[in-house]
Amino acid sequence: MHLQPLKTTAAGGREASLLSPTDYDADAISIRSDQDTDSEDDERQLRARNSRELLAHDRLVLMEEEELDQLVTETRRRQERERKGSGLPIPNPLRLLSRRLSETSISRSRSPSTQPAESAESPVLEKRRARKARRQAKKDRLLTDAQHGEDGALMYEMEEGGMKDGSSTGESSDRDDSDEVDRKNLLHIADSKAKRSRNCRRWLLLHAIIAVAFAILVLVAWKLSIERRSSRQNQRLVSNGTAMFAPTTILISLDGFRADFLNRGLTPRLNAFIKEGVSPLYMLPSFPSVTFPNHYTLATGLYPESHGIVGNTFWDPSLQEEFSYGDVRSLDPKWWMGEPFWVTAQKQGLKTAIHMWPGSETIILETSPTYVDKYNGQEKLSRKVDRIFEFLDMADADRPQIIAAYVPNVDSDGHKYGPNSTEIRSTIEKVDQMLDRIFKGLEERHLADIVNIVVVSDHGMATTDVSRLVQLEDIVDVTKIEHNDGWPLVGLRPKNPDELQAIYEDVIEKTKANPNLDVYLRDVNMPERYHFSRHERIAPLWIVPKTGWAVVKMEEMNLKEAQATGAVYHPRGLHGYDNEHPLMRAIFVARGPAFPHKPNSRVEVFQNIEVYNMLCDSVGISPAPNNGTLRLPLKTIGLHSDQHTGLDTPADPVEVVPVSTSVSLEPSVTPNKSISVDKPTPEPVEQPSDADGNEDSDGDNSDDQSATNKIQSSITEFWDWFTGKISHWWDKVSGQDADNGSSK
Repeated sequence: MHLQPLKTTAAGGREASLLSPTDYDADAISIRSDQDTDSEDDERQLRARNSRELLAHDRLVLMEEEELDQLVTETRRRQERERKGSGLPIPNPLRLLSRRLSETSISRSRSPSTQPAESAESPVLEKRRARKARRQAKKDRLLTDAQHGEDGALMYEMEEGGMKDGSSTGESSDRDDSDEVDRKNLLHIADSKAKRSRNCRRWLLLHAIIAVAFAILVLVAWKLSIERRSSRQNQRLVSNGTAMFAPTTILISLDGFRADFLNRGLTPRLNAFIKEGVSPLYMLPSFPSVTFPNHYTLATGLYPESHGIVGNTFWDPSLQEEFSYGDVRSLDPKWWMGEPFWVTAQKQGLKTAIHMWPGSETIILETSPTYVDKYNGQEKLSRKVDRIFEFLDMADADRPQIIAAYVPNVDSDGHKYGPNSTEIRSTIEKVDQMLDRIFKGLEERHLADIVNIVVVSDHGMATTDVSRLVQLEDIVDVTKIEHNDGWPLVGLRPKNPDELQAIYEDVIEKTKANPNLDVYLRDVNMPERYHFSRHERIAPLWIVPKTGWAVVKMEEMNLKEAQATGAVYHPRGLHGYDNEHPLMRAIFVARGPAFPHKPNSRVEVFQNIEVYNMLCDSVGISPAPNNGTLRLPLKTIGLHSDQHTGLDTPADPVEVVPVSTSVSLEPSVTPNKSISVDKPTPEPVEQPSDADGNEDSDGDNSDDQSATNKIQSSITEFWDWFTGKISHWWDKVSGQDADNGSSK
């Protein structure tokens, strides 16, 4: 049977094949005709049904929907802004200007017949027209790319010699526009998002770590500040009625004030201060007992061998320079080690005021006191008092909490006139009056129970005499010496270090006839209690005279001529000797809220390395590492008034020695060799007087008898001492003393 092809007529009146994509539904044409699209677009879509054209069509539809959504969104936003404003839209001047320019150019390009119609069009129509043009251009581009469709791509593959792996008829090949590519693109996008998510998490973790570390640092700093404030006794402020005072301490150093000066009846204020506060019988200085090493020990709590100021003058082998306390070059920070109390206080937030203290003019550890006064040896004592109260009377924000003042007067007059002179008695009285003014000023300001006050000295003083001198050139071959340090003791640095032992043995030999000189090698037999061996600034060889003796160079004094002519040796008073000798003893007295002890309390004797810790504790700051061990409050051992615990007055140095210590002196000198004995100068004895002021020559017989017994006892004790010294000297010079050189 011959079948005729079945033909149907579409609603539009033209024939349509059964293979036409529209024949599956009779209403397809009517449905398509109802859509708001151009006829040409419908025809193209009817003819092009491959996957690329469908994909292009879908993109066009999505694009149109996005543009429509954007237009609706912009319109709503504009309406919303108009509602929020005054109700009238305010046009953008720049937009209006550009619109007018564009309208003008369009009107000029058009014919006169169309100008009225075009000018009537709103800006919205222009936007729509431009949008439609852009959309049409994109459509044409997409359709052009899709003209071959799926079959064209398949034919291209076959003409090239085969198909890609996995490609088959009815399946799209692995091309950029295939579903597989889209899937891979989607996977790539998802992978990129995952990577970005991981990167974001990494960045968040990193920033979180940084934030936590910063928070920890802030917390540590905050905790340190809290501890600092709490260590400063929580910075309790106390009012004196006119101002608020944080813990405050005044430190006063009386240079050269020997401890037994308190027994001379010249210091009523200091003696009253002892009854009000806490103190030992005396305080030991550090070795050598000279000003600069001891004042810096007071300031740092370190032995001189630790803080580096090992004398008033010394040579530094590393720096190849000499330190001299009177030279401005000594202010260089390179000389000063350790941390003085004003640096400790400044680092912990306190203000300090230092008046002429040795070392305070130097910038130590890059820190200076808040207020510092340069040294002026001519400044009057009254000015020092005024300066202290200038600091105390400052406003709360400016007031220092540690005030330290240096008073050189007793030391200066002790050197000039001697520690037993009439002049030094007057100086001691004036210094005590200065202290009395300070205490009265504190009472007037109602600060006696608020401010701590500490009075110290750095060392004592011994009388000198021309009979107690040794010529350096007589005991040392000075041609072999490169530098000599110290005074009255002498440190020697040989030009050739290999000759050190030979020079030492030579000095021992030349001084064995004189028991008043000790000779030490720094690294061999320097006494451990001196703490004077662990620094290169300490010379390797030392000649240490006994208290009251001195070693002089020829350029200072020709000893033979001086002794022959009866010349007087200056200075009349010296220090720098054994720090435990009674004539070198210093003082320490303290009173205030940081010293909550009973009045007139007594503590064990201590060395001046302990003062630094006490100063820090008194204002509540943490001390730097130091050699001291005592902390506040001090442990008392009773009262000064419990029993007779007064300090005895030590005798001036008296030694039996040959007149000359020349190298020509033979150790086999006979007992008939003339010797010189320096007898002690008796203190003036005040005669008792009656009520009318006349001297009572009669008195009570029992009192006279008691006085006679005391005199006889004193004479007996002196004779025993004198004969003992004679015997000791004879054993030395006759060679009978087996240990005549072992202690040098």
